[in-house]
Amino acid sequence: MLRAGLAAALLLSLTTPGATAGPRRSAVAPLPKVEIKTEIGRIVIVLEAKRAPITAANFLHYVDAHKFDGTVFYRAARGKSHPEKGLIQGGIDTNIRNSFFPIAHEPTSKTGLKHLDGTVSMARNKPGSAMGDFFITLGAAPGLDAAGDYAGYAAFGHVVSGMDITRRILAMPTYPGGLDIATFGQTIRKPVKIISARRLP
Repeated sequence: MLRAGLAAALLLSLTTPGATAGPRRSAVAPLPKVEIKTEIGRIVIVLEAKRAPITAANFLHYVDAHKFDGTVFYRAARGKSHPEKGLIQGGIDTNIRNSFFPIAHEPTSKTGLKHLDGTVSMARNKPGSAMGDFFITLGAAPGLDAAGDYAGYAAFGHVVSGMDITRRILAMPTYPGGLDIATFGQTIRKPVKIISARRLP
């Protein structure tokens, strides 16, 4: 009955003499964009603020506080078989003086986001420990998505401009060793400076 009433009202509004349709304005706010300006070029990302609100808001907290200014992209993790694929990581490099409190983990199983080519995601040790370090994937990385008991990583955005810059960073020379076995050989010899990170209008 309710559906029939709504349908009749819609039909009446479309057929009433003199009824004119005014300009439609989208009630949906645009997703926030952030420009990461590096010493070798700019990377623009769109934040999935609706699907991953906690993680996107955390990233914007660091952006608005200028916490990323003067930091670096310090890690380039290349695939062994396909070195053009992998991830680059940057941010505060776990510097406690530049960090805010850790945030709750938003798994991809909850947000519906996936780690695809150009996905922006939060670096962390254990779930719920992410602060101000993030990474960008080059090529699909389904192994970073949540699955079963595996919490995965919290994807929260994607690159819309500057993938050529991310590829240049991924190709940077790295040290052959390292203290952490998980990141062995992935530390960039000459880290790429992040000049600024700012919201775009």
